Amino acid sequence: MNTLSARALALLMVDWRGSNGPAYAALADRVRLLVLDGRIPLGTRLPAERELAAQLGLSRTTVSAAYAELRDTGYLDSVRGSGSTARLPRDGGVDLDLLAEAPLDFSKASLPALPAVAQAAQAAVDRLPSFLGDSGFDPFGMLVLRRAIAERYTARGLPTAPEELMITVGAQAAIHLLARTLLARGDRAIVESPGYPHAFEALKSAGARLVPVAVTTDDGWDVAGLEQAFQRTSPTVAYLMPEFQNPTGKTMDDDLRARVAALAEREGTTIIVDETMTGLGLDGQDRPLPFPVNRGVVVIGSVGKSIWGGLRIGWVRAERELIQRMARVRFASDLGTPILDQLIVAELVPDYEQILAGRRAYLRQGRDHLTRRLRAALPQWRVPHVEGGIVAWVNLGAPLSSQLALAARNEGLVIGAGPRFGLDGVFERFLRIPFGQPADQIDQAVVALASAWSSVARHTVRLDDAELAHVV
Repeated sequence: MNTLSARALALLMVDWRGSNGPAYAALADRVRLLVLDGRIPLGTRLPAERELAAQLGLSRTTVSAAYAELRDTGYLDSVRGSGSTARLPRDGGVDLDLLAEAPLDFSKASLPALPAVAQAAQAAVDRLPSFLGDSGFDPFGMLVLRRAIAERYTARGLPTAPEELMITVGAQAAIHLLARTLLARGDRAIVESPGYPHAFEALKSAGARLVPVAVTTDDGWDVAGLEQAFQRTSPTVAYLMPEFQNPTGKTMDDDLRARVAALAEREGTTIIVDETMTGLGLDGQDRPLPFPVNRGVVVIGSVGKSIWGGLRIGWVRAERELIQRMARVRFASDLGTPILDQLIVAELVPDYEQILAGRRAYLRQGRDHLTRRLRAALPQWRVPHVEGGIVAWVNLGAPLSSQLALAARNEGLVIGAGPRFGLDGVFERFLRIPFGQPADQIDQAVVALASAWSSVARHTVRLDDAELAHVV
C-alpha cells in the first residue's frame, strides 16, 4: 500500500484555504479534489491526523473533522490502528463527484468521432468473417493493419516493416507495456513537466523514479535542464512528446531532436517518442521528420486524438528484438488487440492524410474560438498562441487552479486542475483547456469558468514566499 507523508500531502495543497467557510470543510474539499484528479491514487494511506495537523499548522480537531467529512462522503476508509486510505464513493451519489453526470466534460483532450468511422465499421464487419477462423489472440496485431501503418511511416521518411510494429489497445497500453519491458524498480525516467499524467502513472507503476524537465509555452524545453537530467541521472527511459507537446503545444526543432538523441545514446537511454499529437499543426507549418528509430528510440502512435478515442488502437514502432521482448511481457496483462477495431482502423489508414487535414481545420476553428471567448470573458488570464494539438495551457495569473476546478464542478464543468499535469503539486497557476469540443460546448465551458473564477477570486488568499516556492 502506498503511504502519503504529511509533508508530501502539504505540497499538494498549496492555497487550500480558498473560502471563508470552515477550515475543516476547505481541507476536506481539497483532499477530495486530489482524489478525483488522481493526484492521490486510490488505496493510498493518508498521514495520521496529528502529523497532518502539525505540518499544516492546524489543530488536530480541524483535521479530524475534515477526515470525518471525507469518510461520510465516501472518500476515505478508516480502520483503527491501520489509518485512513483514499477511495471513491461506492454509491455514486456524491454532489462533488460530477464525473459521470456533468453536462460538460473538459477533463479529456479529445475530438468527436468522424462520420467516416461508422462507414469504416460497416466495411470492417463485412470483412470480419474471413478472420473468424483464427484464434483472435495475437500479441503483435493484424498483418493488414501493421502493413498499412508501416507504409505510412515509410512515406514519412522512416522505412518500416510490419515486423517492426506492435498494435496495442491504445497509446496508454503501449506506454504501460514499454515501461514494464524496459524499466526495473528504481530506474530513472525523464518526463516533461507539465506532461501527460497517465504516462507518469505508467512509469511509476513500473517502479521508475521520475526526473522532470520543464517545458513552457514561451520557450519550449529547458535545454540546459534536459542536458543536466541526462548527465546527472543516466536515465533508463526518457518519455517525450516532441511534436505539439501535451499540454504546452510546443514542438522540438531539428537541432534539439538531434541533441536529445545524442544525449540518450551517450547515456544508454531509450527514448519513448509519443506521436499521438503528430500531424495536428494548426498554422500550416511543415511536419518534422519522425525520430529515427534505432536501438535507443521507440515511437508510440494512436488514432485516439485524430480519428476517435473510442477506437482503442495504438501502436509501437521499434526494432524487431524489442517488439519480440514486448510480446513476451504482454501476455501477463492482455492477449491481443480487438480484431474488429483493428479492421476499422485499417479501413481508415489509407485516407489518413485527408483525415488529418480535416481535423486540423476543425481544431483551428476551435482554438481560435476558445481564444476569443477567454480573452473576452477572462481578460486577466494569459492565453498563449497554440501551435498545434488539442489543448491550451492557460496561465491564470494566480495559484488558484485547484480551487477553480473544484468550483467549476458546481457549475457543471469537469476540468483537470493544473497540478494534474505536473509532479509534487506544481502548476497551480495553470489550467489545461481542450478545444476539440463543438463551439457551443466551448461557450458553455467559458461561461462556467468565468462564474467559477468570480467565486474563487473573491476569496483569494495571499501566499508567503515559502508557499510560493511550490507554485509554478
